[in-house]
Amino acid sequence: MGRFHRNGKREMPEMNTASMPDIVFSILFFFMVTTTMRSEVPLVRVKVPTASEAQKLEKKSLVTYINIGPPADARLGSGTQMQLNDRFAHVSEIQDYIAREKASMNEMDQPLMTVSIKADEDTRMQYITDVKQALRQAYALNINYSARKKEN
Repeated sequence: MGRFHRNGKREMPEMNTASMPDIVFSILFFFMVTTTMRSEVPLVRVKVPTASEAQKLEKKSLVTYINIGPPADARLGSGTQMQLNDRFAHVSEIQDYIAREKASMNEMDQPLMTVSIKADEDTRMQYITDVKQALRQAYALNINYSARKKEN
């Protein structure tokens, strides 16, 4: 049988970094594909109320948002305002807004469209009721109310 001899100190081989750029670009590509950018600038300040029972929305691509609350900037006015996309709107404009949103969707997804109302906790219920009535007239019957989960 042969014997193994140790001749002095053995140096640690250098780490091969040839695959490092591939890994970096793979991670970069992953984040570029999965990250979504905010599509609209919030014009109203919304502090959503708390809820004891809350569920997350499944398909966020089918959700249309209506933001209701006081303006974020005092120069934009006072009182309760409603934001549809990137502009202020009145309750009477909801039907046209819903029609445009449905037209931009796939025909199969139109019945699954959900309208999420993000209202400030100090918003009067009469304003929310008016919005709901306008949504009913626009045949947008799937309504979600945004809330934060109540902490125990």
